[in-house]
Amino acid sequence: MSDLNKVARPYAQAIFDIARSSDQLSGWSRALATAAQVIEEETARRFLARPDIGPEKRASFVEDIVNEAGCAEVFSSGRGTNLLRLLAEYGRLEVLPEIATQFEKLKAWEEKTVRVKLITATGVDKSVIESISKALEKRLGRAVKLECEVRAGLIGGAIIQAEDMVIDGSVESRLKRLADTLVA
Repeated sequence: MSDLNKVARPYAQAIFDIARSSDQLSGWSRALATAAQVIEEETARRFLARPDIGPEKRASFVEDIVNEAGCAEVFSSGRGTNLLRLLAEYGRLEVLPEIATQFEKLKAWEEKTVRVKLITATGVDKSVIESISKALEKRLGRAVKLECEVRAGLIGGAIIQAEDMVIDGSVESRLKRLADTLVA
């Protein structure tokens, strides 16, 4: 996975620079996310892996689907088309999901926002969500976009994931720490 990360980084940075300078961060964000979904779809993967299809046809296939999904303003532009053709020519279309992920991180940093996932065993009251958001905004110094996820496997408590930071306040992790302490 780190190889994909290394390959995707310069593409994501170049696209981000282009999108920022042309004030199209949102458009590129949608287009890259859509292209990533196309690449991750099993039927599309099988089609793109066929040896009888050349790079031009691969790029055109992805471009057509992304354009039909409503992102024509980006991938119909010369830069969007060139990106797909370049990736197809070098056999790197499978890197599109990682490029989209890295682009989103750059976009969030530019917009001074951070996506945070709150994982709980059950649904969380709206007031608790608001207080967690405010506390994280204060700690991180950026606006927080909080996504809530219910994970039935948790006994209780919560896990908060924000970029590389993980705060594990689940009952399971507390019990594990207690067991480690008792065994040591």
